[in-house]
Amino acid sequence: MGPDGAPGPAVPWRKVLWERQPFPDNYVDQRFLEELRRNEGIRQYRYWTVVKEAGFVGEQLSCVAIFITLWLYMEQGQLSPERLLWSSLICALLGYGLHQALTSQVQSGCEPRTRLADLQSATIFLSFTFGFSPVLKTLTESVSTDTVYAMSAMMLLAHLVSFPYAQPSPPGSLSLNAALFASVCLASRLPGALHTFAMLSCALLVFALWPCLLQRLREKAPSHFTGVCVGVCFAGVGGLGSQWPGGAVLLALALGSVTLLCPLLLVRLQRHKDNIHGPWDEAEIQEDLSHFLH
Repeated sequence: MGPDGAPGPAVPWRKVLWERQPFPDNYVDQRFLEELRRNEGIRQYRYWTVVKEAGFVGEQLSCVAIFITLWLYMEQGQLSPERLLWSSLICALLGYGLHQALTSQVQSGCEPRTRLADLQSATIFLSFTFGFSPVLKTLTESVSTDTVYAMSAMMLLAHLVSFPYAQPSPPGSLSLNAALFASVCLASRLPGALHTFAMLSCALLVFALWPCLLQRLREKAPSHFTGVCVGVCFAGVGGLGSQWPGGAVLLALALGSVTLLCPLLLVRLQRHKDNIHGPWDEAEIQEDLSHFLH
């Protein structure tokens, strides 16, 4: 079978480049499509498995909604900074205890952190944040409120887009920095320096520590992980609904699309996937060549 469909010469064709043959460069014979392989190594997805994995995306979206709800309560004077600080402290202690209980005692390849090192890190962060709270409070005084809100929205969106959902422990640097930048912008619009300190401490808890605990829960207790994600989603919708009912409706639609509709589309479109492999693929060297590197 030549390029023009005409029968080739009587000399048998061989698939080699080092031998001169009476054939055109683009000549192939009838055996060309015998090595055709379709959908080799394609992973088949199950709907509820994909829904479970997509729950992490919906949960993180709800965490952003919960953080915005807390900021709205503080901005309107319905939540005192002392109450938020005490609540954050209790949640942090409970979460740390649960994380320690889920963490194996022996970790291969690395030395586990001690409680003293964790306490030192928390003390340093809280001390610097409390000391710089008056500065952060006045950081955006010369910037208009609309610009601050726009920057915060863009940074929270960047946090959601760049968040490492496959392995969120620890959170990605870009995702975490974007969330903390948005937190600083929003906290600078609160009435006092203590409000700013409480809001930034809550931001650290929501955007830095909570994903680590949730990842540990997904690894060690997957049956409880799904329930926690569902609870956080309901909390996000309910909390946002208490301040902005229209926003709660939008959040519920977004959660339904991300956790139910998108997995359904993925599973349905999977049957239309058609990847072909054959002799035209790049050659893969199967031999172990490590001995040539010594």
